[in-house]
Amino acid sequence: MSVTVKNISVIYSPINQNNTFSSGDFISGHVILDLAKDTKMQSLSVKIKGKAEVCWRERHKSTVVYSDKEKYYSVERFFVRENKTRGNDHEMMLRDPSGQPYSSVVAPGRHVYPFTLQLPRQNFPPTFKASVGKIIYTLETKLSRSMRISNKAKAEFLYFPSPDVSNPELMAPQYRTKDEQMNLFSFGSVSMNIKTEKMGYYLGEGLKVLAEVQNNSSRTIKPKYCLYEKHSFFAKGKRKLHTHDLFKEEGEPIEPSSRKTITKVLPIPPSLTVSILNCRILKVEYRLRVCLDVPFASEIKFPVVILPLQSLSGVSSATNNDFGIWNQPPGGNAPFNMVEPPGHCGALGYPGPPLSQYPAPGYPGPPLSQFPAPGYPGPPGQFAPPSYDGLPGQFGPSVSHQSDSSAPPPYQECHLYPRCPDHLEKS
Repeated sequence: MSVTVKNISVIYSPINQNNTFSSGDFISGHVILDLAKDTKMQSLSVKIKGKAEVCWRERHKSTVVYSDKEKYYSVERFFVRENKTRGNDHEMMLRDPSGQPYSSVVAPGRHVYPFTLQLPRQNFPPTFKASVGKIIYTLETKLSRSMRISNKAKAEFLYFPSPDVSNPELMAPQYRTKDEQMNLFSFGSVSMNIKTEKMGYYLGEGLKVLAEVQNNSSRTIKPKYCLYEKHSFFAKGKRKLHTHDLFKEEGEPIEPSSRKTITKVLPIPPSLTVSILNCRILKVEYRLRVCLDVPFASEIKFPVVILPLQSLSGVSSATNNDFGIWNQPPGGNAPFNMVEPPGHCGALGYPGPPLSQYPAPGYPGPPLSQFPAPGYPGPPGQFAPPSYDGLPGQFGPSVSHQSDSSAPPPYQECHLYPRCPDHLEKS
């Protein structure tokens, strides 16, 4: 039995070297349809959506599955649609570059359908993946035909919100004090006053800690610093908590019966994911822990909010609507470079190196200035020439295809993001 739909895929064009998108950005791309014979379509659409999911199992008397979902947005636009029961053509339909509607009957060969969508202007949680939870943003295309299984394909893209520096709490200093009575292997007391410049820090920024320690004990002591992360997942009234120490450092020693002020700058690793505090079913938090190197010493903890880099997103167009749709973005043609996301984006949630350092070591493809890649099928809306024999073969794990007779492939955890550490904190 011959296969009518040989291939269907959706790809998009990067707008910066980090290949990330933010609120209000335009995302442009193509739906590519490769047909073996004449085909009549009931509908052909492209959808942009964002969602969060958590799922884990626990063994009690029996195995209990805890799962939940949170949807942020889902907007679908149609190139072809015969059953127009919802909305109107102006809102729902996309047209070719000449302004004409697409035909529902297409000839054999490769057909390219350009699109440009705008991300909502609200700030959503950033892209995130761990062993029991994820936040993903995808482009999906769907081809429907009469009496046939729908053909689908999707591509994930990286989303990072703009840093919210308008919150005064993020830039306000933090201050804690602690008095400790020594009662094991020494005598006397110790007091420490700990201050940080602020709560919010950008990736790669230094976390400055000022410690004033009054050592009235009989032993030499040192302040100890630890930055750790907390991943919390929520479902059915249950919380699963993973914690992991990122690094530990020690300060200068303070002699007995002396007072000393110590300034320590702790580097924020650029490989961290940004803080996620606006998702109902999962959170990513950071804490700074300061204590003294004495047995049973009390700790001082500060919340630390990791902010995304300010240069992650491209230039957003100033539109009034929350979710725009264009055949072409304002001001001219969209940059239709037919490439996929880089295959290696670093550690958990890392958006890539600063723009000045691009391309980064190990980057699997040429810089954007060298696109379009060989095999580019032509300007938006035009069919590929007969000599065109396919897209570049370096597709990343974010693209999946479904043939006429195959079921959608199961979700596989992306290798771009390492698994969350399984250190379970009981408290």
